[in-house]
Amino acid sequence: MSNATLPQRQEVAPSDTWDLSSLYSEIAQWEADFQKLDGLIPRFETYRGRLGESVATLVEALDFDSDFDRIAERLGTYAFLKTTEDQGNSDFQALKSRYQNLSMRAGQAASFMRPELLAIDEAKMSAFLADPQVKLYRLQLERVLRFRPHTLSDREERLLAMQGEMAAGVGNAFRQLNDADLKFGQIADHQGRSIELSHSTFGQLLISPSRDVRTAAFGQYYEQFANHENTLAATLGGSIHRDVYYAKAREYASSLEASLFPDNVPVAVYDNLISAVRGSLPAVHHYFEVRRRKMGLADLHHYDTYVPILSGIQKHHTWDQAVDVILAALQPLGAEYCGVLAEGLRGRWADRYPNRGKQSGAFSCGSFDGDPYIMMNFKEEVLNDVFTLAHEAGHSMHSWYSARSQPFPYYNYTIFVAEVASTFNEQLLGEYLMNHAADDSERAYLINNELDSIRATLVRQTMFAEFEKRTHEMAEAGEPLTVQSIRAVYRELLDAYFGPQFVIDPQLELECFRIPHFYRAFYVYKYATGLSAAVALGQRVLTGGEAELQAYLGFLAGGCSQDPLDLLRGAGVDMTSPEPVRTTLARFETLTRELDQLI
Repeated sequence: MSNATLPQRQEVAPSDTWDLSSLYSEIAQWEADFQKLDGLIPRFETYRGRLGESVATLVEALDFDSDFDRIAERLGTYAFLKTTEDQGNSDFQALKSRYQNLSMRAGQAASFMRPELLAIDEAKMSAFLADPQVKLYRLQLERVLRFRPHTLSDREERLLAMQGEMAAGVGNAFRQLNDADLKFGQIADHQGRSIELSHSTFGQLLISPSRDVRTAAFGQYYEQFANHENTLAATLGGSIHRDVYYAKAREYASSLEASLFPDNVPVAVYDNLISAVRGSLPAVHHYFEVRRRKMGLADLHHYDTYVPILSGIQKHHTWDQAVDVILAALQPLGAEYCGVLAEGLRGRWADRYPNRGKQSGAFSCGSFDGDPYIMMNFKEEVLNDVFTLAHEAGHSMHSWYSARSQPFPYYNYTIFVAEVASTFNEQLLGEYLMNHAADDSERAYLINNELDSIRATLVRQTMFAEFEKRTHEMAEAGEPLTVQSIRAVYRELLDAYFGPQFVIDPQLELECFRIPHFYRAFYVYKYATGLSAAVALGQRVLTGGEAELQAYLGFLAGGCSQDPLDLLRGAGVDMTSPEPVRTTLARFETLTRELDQLI
């Protein structure tokens, strides 16, 4: 469906849209809260220099800051959701812009609080933490105080803060080149239609049934990266050196440790992930060989790895049918979970279908006071949209449980655990659909779908994680980061992860220069650990009893009341051990063997 044939926002049936009245039922209410917060910003100044004055003053300041943030979250969530409905609506863009300006001014006004807390004498702070009045904020303060060894003097901190815009320069340069300046030209699809080759259409062309189209798209796409490889190596190298500089300035042992420190994740978790995946690479290589044989190819290239092995499987779900099958798959999570989710999805948590100007993709947006809203662009003929809805529902139920079980300062879970609840739902849905497949072909299609998901999320992201680790170690050791040295590292990883029977085209070495996540280093490993935890927990709940279910629901209710590893350990999975990763890769190997037998 083209954008021209999509309905205008005002033409969409209200029952197919979200009801944002749990946040604000009218703009006037939003405006009143906005004016209230705008008037409260100067009050931050009344606490400057006084946080160590007494327990009463400290608690009063933290109460004020928390109450301010709670209203601000509501304002920001509403403004953001309204802009996604129709990105061409200037009134809603103005709301978002006004909120962002208010948020920036409030952040500046409150910026003294963290360094001032860290400056309080340790003995006095210990006495504060022991006082019952501080109970609500004790964990929050302890998390701030963990950074004391890595916090510099006021003058040094000010100098580091002043470098922010300059430090962002290499990332901005990459984004401008990658998103605006690179032009890939026109290319013919498998029906002979000329289309513009871009980042988005490249992905579509790689699932083309025509190998000639896939090969042409691959070569034409990477030609542009080859033409700019020196610039791209310079921007990536600059980003890596920036990470190393800040880690050294704050006296971390390495840039990797600096990145893991906020979540209190040991470096061993990162290393265990790489080691476990490395140990299971023969299973991944076996999958590629199965794919090659089933596709009838003499050899397998990277551009052959995205097209479905099986095609022609037609599945159609209306919204209500999708909700029904998701709820059936999630029955092991119990009556409360399924009842709340049913009411939300059949009611108006979700903005269901595309309309003109609506943001693309899908997301869940939970907040402390509002419903955990879901934005979809649901298409009835696309099976992956059913999985996407299950995924976003997992995020929303995570938000629902956390907001009802934790006080505001501790309800909002971290990114490290965020993908667990969503991917867990996909696991249960995939298992349910496989067990209810109409025939072997449909089961094989679903197995292939899960295999490609594990490969993309666990194996590929771990390869990326190892690349980040190795290139940062090179910079820390004083080794040069050049086109040749960066490509050499990436080529070694490609050879190892794809195996000896896989054809690595030289252009694929350039992939390392086009990944935006590399400018936010040591982030992608969380996708891999999240999937591994979800698979392990899914099997635990499906094969366990009430105790296993309650442990998982307790994890959902935990918010950020414990560190991420402790929350997962309470649910029954220890991410400091390589076992969850091995469990996921063992499932990958089992499903590969079954796929080989089915088709």
